[in-house]
Amino acid sequence: MMKIAIGSDHAGYEYKAKLVTLLTSKGIDVQDFGTFSTESVDYPDFAHPTASAVENGEADFGILICGSAQGVTMTANKHQGIRAALCWMTDIAKLARQHNDANVLTLPARFIAYEYAEEIVETFLATPFEGGRHQGRVDKIACQ
Repeated sequence: MMKIAIGSDHAGYEYKAKLVTLLTSKGIDVQDFGTFSTESVDYPDFAHPTASAVENGEADFGILICGSAQGVTMTANKHQGIRAALCWMTDIAKLARQHNDANVLTLPARFIAYEYAEEIVETFLATPFEGGRHQGRVDKIACQ
């Protein structure tokens, strides 16, 4: 069973809540790190535990949502072994998985329709990493 860690700030809360319902209806095990309302919060408080769950192997992938997705992307990418990709199109989600082995998807709730966010999530989760010539590049991402 696939395991997904998910988190958001207040701007991404509504999308997150709908995505949790969608993913669990597909038999995916979802660990929701919050937030749990539209009350203003600080995005790192939710991005760090979500990224940590992926980093520690407790989840296969992470999904983070905030207004622009910039803050959660920057925060998640501070974690070693995390390759968070800000995706606003299905083609970008596909390439982030195929070429970069992205393991955290970040979504800009204020800039994409919810229905399109669903398509991006489905594309991201269904797309395998191609490996091959891309593996060497991915190996060079982490700071040593």
